[in-house]
Amino acid sequence: MTDNNIDFSTVRQYNFPTVIRFGAGAVQELPQHLLQQGVQRPLLVTDATVAALPFFSSLVAQLQAKGISIEVFSAVHKNPIKSDVLAGGQAYAATQRNGIVGIGGGAALDVARAIALRVHHHRDLFDYDDLTGGDQFVTEAVPYFVTVPTTSGTGSEVGRSAIISEDDTKRKRILFSPKLLAKIVFADPLLTMDLPPFITAATGMDALTHNMEAFLAKGFHPMADGIALQGIRLIADSIEGAVHNPNLESRSKMMLASLMGAVAFQKGLGVVHSLAHPLSSLLDTHHGLANAINLPYGMGFNAEGQSEKFAEMAMALRLPQTSGHAVVEALFSLNQRLNLPTRLSQIGVLAQHIDELSNLAIADFCHPSNPKPVSREQFKTLYQQAL
Repeated sequence: MTDNNIDFSTVRQYNFPTVIRFGAGAVQELPQHLLQQGVQRPLLVTDATVAALPFFSSLVAQLQAKGISIEVFSAVHKNPIKSDVLAGGQAYAATQRNGIVGIGGGAALDVARAIALRVHHHRDLFDYDDLTGGDQFVTEAVPYFVTVPTTSGTGSEVGRSAIISEDDTKRKRILFSPKLLAKIVFADPLLTMDLPPFITAATGMDALTHNMEAFLAKGFHPMADGIALQGIRLIADSIEGAVHNPNLESRSKMMLASLMGAVAFQKGLGVVHSLAHPLSSLLDTHHGLANAINLPYGMGFNAEGQSEKFAEMAMALRLPQTSGHAVVEALFSLNQRLNLPTRLSQIGVLAQHIDELSNLAIADFCHPSNPKPVSREQFKTLYQQAL
């Protein structure tokens, strides 16, 4: 769809997210903010890795020094599952909490958001699956909810949904409601300074995938498109520095780009995410890494017929050539410069996995908004190309 054939007589709705306190030291505002909101007994939801970091212990001490009672829930899988949420909801009730602070990457923030839903919504958790109309059951209030991102990738801190998998099948479900939007985000790039190079690279490529797929997604959403292009520019300017020689500027630009990708992908995602999600479900692959490997192949699939949009992305990526081929080759090269794999075989994917991965991919919720339709056989071909 181009701007030249838009039906401007159609009414559309555009939604943009919450208050964001962004900048070095922003997290220091958290204790006073909680007190101002009457949240004196928050549940801090994070993962075991973040819970062991010095900044987290320091933050807990600062909160306690203000008379705030802290309960930490950190039993979160890297690809979160239903039982994580149920256990967190039990912890919230058993310790009589009155608010939730999600601190971490996408997994912790998704679980925190799902716990916020769970507190006053007691149907089976997946009755609230947005893909089956479950948002109609989100009728009650949710606890006061704050997010503090520690990575620059998913952008979950500004989201209204949580992706949670079934424990047994690992099928991914989406819990969605505008009520699940954080009341405020404390986005402090200093919290990302000590991330190891691999996590910085993988989460950064996740953010790039969000921005690129949102820009290409079907539908007319010029605000999301503009945000996505600027997100791509910020990543092009900063991801290598953030990985190999981090400083406040590169980490700040990556955090902004991550926020922007999550705002932009309200427009939709596409084939790359539908290739990536099954790798996390079946093989427990890090989501950002799965996106990084599949991004060049998915962009190669989409390039034909999208020359104008690929030219705009090429310019945002600062490429001398503006063809789809140039974008694809630049993505392969970027993965290599970030010391990320470019083949699925490098992360343990075997030929015998491809049929099941293809079945999961065609059932995934992201590819319907891809700019061109994708069949099961095309998913299979893309996996084979990437193997």
